[in-house]
Amino acid sequence: MTNGAINERYVADAEIPQSTNTTQHCLTKIKEHLTEQELIEKCRQNDRRAQKLLYDRFSPKMFGVSKRYVKTVENAEEVIIEAFCKIFKKMDMYTGKGSFEGWIRRIVVNESLMFLRKKYRFHEHADITELPVKAVHVTVEDQLAAQDILNLLEQLPVGYRTVFNLYVIEGFKHREIAEQLGISINTSKSQLILAKKRLRALVEKAQRIRPHEG
Repeated sequence: MTNGAINERYVADAEIPQSTNTTQHCLTKIKEHLTEQELIEKCRQNDRRAQKLLYDRFSPKMFGVSKRYVKTVENAEEVIIEAFCKIFKKMDMYTGKGSFEGWIRRIVVNESLMFLRKKYRFHEHADITELPVKAVHVTVEDQLAAQDILNLLEQLPVGYRTVFNLYVIEGFKHREIAEQLGISINTSKSQLILAKKRLRALVEKAQRIRPHEG
């Protein structure tokens, strides 16, 4: 199912009329005139058209955020549906402090982590390994373009990928990661080191293969 299919599913759940000319014209007019704050207020009033506009505006980027954690399209679709249901229920909790997109992103990240915790016991899994934290220093994220990192992340084990995402991309502290995943702070630090080492190995492998292509 594509990201467009997610939209169709959400629209059906929200009981929003799908693509008739009249509906699309109304949505376009609303979109042209609503500021972000006005859109938020309408969503707080459970305005279905405003909810669809908000979903259309943010779901493509948030789908990408979720997929970095849960990896498959199907899992990311499930996370996004649950996340936006929570977003609409919790609109009153957004106080206006900080970015609205950042607030949405935190909910999507939390929902992704909840999904992983149901499927994957971080503290019991074989790829969770503690190392002397100062033993290895790898700065692979400084040497790679952002898109390169995102592409390679899919090849990492769940534990490595999750800690790398939370620390490098989301900006979490190791204490916060440990609390979120139910692991120790040293384990979080170790997973980051191991994730960077694995990424570096993947980069070196790709560089060896590339000269022989074509």
